Amino acid sequence: MGHVRDLPSSAAEVPKKIKGESWARLGVNVDNDFEPLYVVPSTKKKTVKGLRELAKEADELYLATDEDREGESIGWHLIEVLKHKGPVRRMVFHEITKDAILKALESTRQVDMNLVRAQETRRILDRLVGYSISPLLWKKIAPRLSAGRVQSVAVRLLVSRERERRAFRSASYWDVKAALSKRPDAPNHRFDAQLISVGGRRLAAGRDFDENTGKLPPEKKDLLVLPQGRAEALASVLPEREWVVTGIDEKKSVRTPYPPFTTATLQMEANRKLGLSAQDTMRTAQRLYENGHITYMRTDSVNLSEEAITAARACIKARYGENYLHTEPRRYKTKAKGAQEAHEAIRPAGTEMPPADKLGLDGRERKLYDLIWKRAIATQMAAARLAFQTATISAGDAVFKASGRRVEFPGFFRAYVEGSDDPEAALEDQEMVLPELKQGEQLDCRKAEPKGHETKPPARFTEATLVKYLEAEGIGRPSTYATIIGTIVDRGYVFKQRKELVPTFTAFAVTNLLEAHFPELVDIHFTAGLEQKLDDIAGGDTGWLDFLSKFYLGADGLASQVQEKETSVDPRSICAMKLTDPEVEVRIGQFGPFLRWETPDGRLTASLPPAVPPADLSRDQIQRLMQQKTDGPEVLATHPENGLPIFVKEGPYGPYVQLGEDTKEGKKPKRMSLLKGMKPEDVDEELALQLLALPRRLGKHPETGKVVNASVGRYGPYVVHDRKYVSLKEPMAVLNITLERAVALLAAAPEKRGTTRETLKELGEHPDDGKPVRVYNGRYGPYVNHGRINATLPKDSEPTEVTMAQALELIEKRKARKKTRRKKAK
Repeated sequence: MGHVRDLPSSAAEVPKKIKGESWARLGVNVDNDFEPLYVVPSTKKKTVKGLRELAKEADELYLATDEDREGESIGWHLIEVLKHKGPVRRMVFHEITKDAILKALESTRQVDMNLVRAQETRRILDRLVGYSISPLLWKKIAPRLSAGRVQSVAVRLLVSRERERRAFRSASYWDVKAALSKRPDAPNHRFDAQLISVGGRRLAAGRDFDENTGKLPPEKKDLLVLPQGRAEALASVLPEREWVVTGIDEKKSVRTPYPPFTTATLQMEANRKLGLSAQDTMRTAQRLYENGHITYMRTDSVNLSEEAITAARACIKARYGENYLHTEPRRYKTKAKGAQEAHEAIRPAGTEMPPADKLGLDGRERKLYDLIWKRAIATQMAAARLAFQTATISAGDAVFKASGRRVEFPGFFRAYVEGSDDPEAALEDQEMVLPELKQGEQLDCRKAEPKGHETKPPARFTEATLVKYLEAEGIGRPSTYATIIGTIVDRGYVFKQRKELVPTFTAFAVTNLLEAHFPELVDIHFTAGLEQKLDDIAGGDTGWLDFLSKFYLGADGLASQVQEKETSVDPRSICAMKLTDPEVEVRIGQFGPFLRWETPDGRLTASLPPAVPPADLSRDQIQRLMQQKTDGPEVLATHPENGLPIFVKEGPYGPYVQLGEDTKEGKKPKRMSLLKGMKPEDVDEELALQLLALPRRLGKHPETGKVVNASVGRYGPYVVHDRKYVSLKEPMAVLNITLERAVALLAAAPEKRGTTRETLKELGEHPDDGKPVRVYNGRYGPYVNHGRINATLPKDSEPTEVTMAQALELIEKRKARKKTRRKKAK
């Protein structure tokens, strides 16, 4: 249920007697010892009412909220709203199992007011920051923006990385890869080697180049940058040279298992392995916890209880054998500051450690539980032993290196390999064994191939790497990371591109303002320091009131800073991102980012696609938008049938082809987006006509006689038949797919869950619009359908006996309910 009381989220929640107060909007009376105004949100009133009625009949009240700051705070709020007359006891458990609950009932305590104060301070602190800075962002940048104590730091991290990518200059370099073999040649004698030096000079690799200039820095000027021509010439003569092994080296390595999952590491690995967002991971883990399958999922502790260690070791012995069991119980110590050792790490609940297939789980819950089970089991398994081999091989003045890896004992790899959800397959990937080589041995070169490379810009953050960075720096708490990432996406500061978190131009403008005028609020060390202060309050080492007073009301406190910035912040400089090639500004407007530049005839602007990554805004794209605005779109061709001009344009959602001119009446001409991988400059008349001809009528389905079409939608190219859609993996296939191929794809595609339905009766055409009215049997029983309206049949009615008149009455009632819901939503 979450919090039963909170600071008011809107003016409607502020009590009438408080509305006239100067601090009512803030919800915190900063002049009266930061007294918070707590209200029961409308969504929780029914819950609170029910609990009050139950509490009246109870002799004792047990509080079983989570054992962290937030859980302790919820427990205290329950005491305040329930006003129970009898004894109140605080019980704590970390898994929902019979043994855990019984133990918790036997060892209760009082509510820890230090934890409550720490949570209350955090809530007030976040309110002061958000409600003080956000109005400034509305005035200076754009409406509906928000700032946050942790969220703004996270946005700044993403923006800083995007700036690095924009400043990055790529460098190209070449090397040579050789396919070698022992004598005599045999499949198990073959291996690859990489060129590392020529004429005594080491080859430059990607890590050697300056990412801001794309050149070698002065201290690395002696390295050899191999150009394409020389690499190709060298590769052509290498097979004829004498190849000799000049050095052999082998090193042993021992790998120990990772600690069991904490909230942060679970979010990281679920994102990496399963592709789950932080929010999806926490939602799925919550269901597993509530159903008694795992221990509490909000924890920064890597501690395992004795019963967990015993259960894991018994499972390993039975499943993998004695050899895979570590000689003694392996225990982990939490290094994170402020970690609550009373919590356990995330692990399978209970004393049995059952694998996923014994719990009857499916979907995400099965995958996430399996991940947790493997990680917990691996902690008590023996270490993996590896051997790494390196061979140095000379071919004239060219020196090559070959590397191999051998798993001598897999140990915990049998259960868990980070980054892979199939340990057995991952074990095979760990093996890259070189054939047995001896110093002075002669080899044969089967092939030498020149390889070109380009240096890559710093990688953008993913959810996994952002969570890892925030945790390492002590910014925020792991339990809040999912919410933080969700907020910055919802606010339009970030969008997802594959797994990457890409900051928008709005994020750039907000970060510019905060860096220039509130540098402490987006300083990593300052924010981490605030977390430490909250930990100190939770431990009873720091006074919460002194802390808040200094932060907000001090001489350099937030209140005085905001007041001063109201007049000193210049929105023109904050919202402008100046580019030099070509000279143009990117600005943030009411409708999103746009380009602005000066011409002899005055100032011009052009909208930018909202989802263009700032670092990827290229010179060609900018010039195309500028030219399109200055000269108007260039006519690509004339349609052979209707004589209308065909244009290639750049819109807010990317490039597209258009048939005919834009009209003042507002009637839009036909448009079709370019397919994935297409560039505007690649579009010719033939391709434009093919795109404008979509959707393509492929013909009639041989079984049903209904039409099969191919087209492009929101999620890419597809074929459709009788409302069944199948995506096309190859974008260009939509232009040339045959009816036979489409029918085969439709037949092979599985039916979507919940979408199968059986037609029970055809009633005829609706008298208003002529659309068919039918009776279907669906996932949740029989219903009447007309267009987008579905009306459930009464339980006592026979579906095959429904008349048109009865169906029309049900449809009208359903329409009326929909209208009522829309009004309430508004």
